[in-house]
Amino acid sequence: MESLQHEQYEYARRRIRQKKHLFIHFLIFLVGCLFLFIINKLLNIGEPHNWYLWAITGWAFLLILHFIKVFITDRFMGKNWEREQIDRLVSMQQKRIKKLESDADQNPKS
Repeated sequence: MESLQHEQYEYARRRIRQKKHLFIHFLIFLVGCLFLFIINKLLNIGEPHNWYLWAITGWAFLLILHFIKVFITDRFMGKNWEREQIDRLVSMQQKRIKKLESDADQNPKS
């Protein structure tokens, strides 16, 4: 029972760390967007092009991917999903081995 509690604790700690990193990424994104806007508009670096919009769009895309990883992919395809897949594959392999053994017993080579 103790190992199960420890495993649950580690899973919760890992999820909290993922969410914390996503929140930090979002805050850095906001500050970075403001910084890119200031560089382009107020300091006139790269004028007359609005290059900062492309940079912000790319960064927003990466932030969305990070969000999807934390809240969708890891949530549904976490440790429990891995265990279920491993158990399913192991049971399939055991069934195949039993079938091969029974086939070998029924059809011995002469």
